Amino acid sequence: MDRPSPPDNPFSIQPDTLALKEKARQEGLETVWDRFEAQQPQCGFCELGLSCRICVMGPCRIDPFGDGPQRGVCGADADIMVARNLARMVAAGAASHSDHGRDLVKTLLAVAEGRAPGYKLTDLAKLDRLAAEFGLPAHLPPLEKAKELALALMEEYGIKKGYLTFTRRLPAARLTKWQQLGIAPRGIDWEIAEMLHRTHMGVDNDAVNLLLQALRTALADGWGGSMIATELSDVLFGTPKPISSWVNLGVLKPDQVNLILHGHSPLVSEMVAQAARDPELLNRARQLGAQGINLAGLCCTGNEVLMRQGVPMAGNHLVQELALITGAVEAMVVDYQCIMPSLGHLAACYHTKFFTTYGKAKFPGATHLDFTPENGAELGRAMVAAAVENFARRAPERVFIPVAPVAQVSGFSVEVIEQALGGTWEPLLDAIKAGQIRGAVGVVGLQQP
Repeated sequence: MDRPSPPDNPFSIQPDTLALKEKARQEGLETVWDRFEAQQPQCGFCELGLSCRICVMGPCRIDPFGDGPQRGVCGADADIMVARNLARMVAAGAASHSDHGRDLVKTLLAVAEGRAPGYKLTDLAKLDRLAAEFGLPAHLPPLEKAKELALALMEEYGIKKGYLTFTRRLPAARLTKWQQLGIAPRGIDWEIAEMLHRTHMGVDNDAVNLLLQALRTALADGWGGSMIATELSDVLFGTPKPISSWVNLGVLKPDQVNLILHGHSPLVSEMVAQAARDPELLNRARQLGAQGINLAGLCCTGNEVLMRQGVPMAGNHLVQELALITGAVEAMVVDYQCIMPSLGHLAACYHTKFFTTYGKAKFPGATHLDFTPENGAELGRAMVAAAVENFARRAPERVFIPVAPVAQVSGFSVEVIEQALGGTWEPLLDAIKAGQIRGAVGVVGLQQP
């Protein structure tokens, strides 16, 4: 089979990306692509995982061609060095996703205790199912059930006697296999801390053993923190259902107040979305000459409000700078993860306000408003109000939205798919067994251009 020819432009095939990258060049602004090019050639040792700076005897490197050093100062060979580096990346990723889940747990507890105005329990059926998984009494009132569930989920982060509760969802044979391999996840934080301990200088220096713990750490996230975040987002904001929307930078509107929601957590973005529907703020936007208030998402935060509320998606990780370069964004609101530190500088080149909302994720050049479940609704309204007032500062001659948006449908949650199959997975399983469906592909990631 002939391979497809590479695109003429090595950076992207998207017309909005290419057009706005050119606008940035004309305005003398750098983007992620410019900085990537300036870094070439990138370090080959680091790319192969053959460099190490874990201890103060380093940094060390190993020559992959055999002409230079074959061991670090401590004696670590290539296998140990690569395993350490990969394992630490896994630990950092698991910590990030799982801390996201922890924020959802804290918010659920605040809702249950009446400390989170603006938030509520939305999917009570899912709350009931989760409570049953954790052995909570069925007769508890919803708020009390939510509190007990939040407390039980907090224990998933600490030391458990046994394994993470959600691993009971696995086929018994698979869980047994994980236990035999020593990779069945225990407490979420336990696995992350142990991974960092093992990769510290002079601890675990068996490459296979390191990688087995990396697997257990990843599973602690997948069957712990990330799964908790997914399930509690549904409880608090509703389980997604198919919904029509739009995608690409054409979702920004030249005649409206534009707010970008960016990051990974729905906790802030849901409050902004509520505030954007406030009649008082909409009326103020019209007084200032705007036709309305338009929300658009980026990355995972964008996906959260896309699949629940139909908020259009401006793009992925690589588009975040270009959204500001349109000149049409009154405010960008971020929470954490996948947010480039360049945004503060770019926002200052336009009229855009750049709001950070978590003390664990501050950025240079940003206005920081510290989010808590208790002040979330108030904070969301304050940021929308600031964006509305900022519309008057927009420079129309600098606005450039090069494309029309493309229609899309999202919101295909597990529950929706199961319902479409008649409430049972048998039709899908039968089709796979019969060879009518040979497999399924999950396309996951933020950095595809």
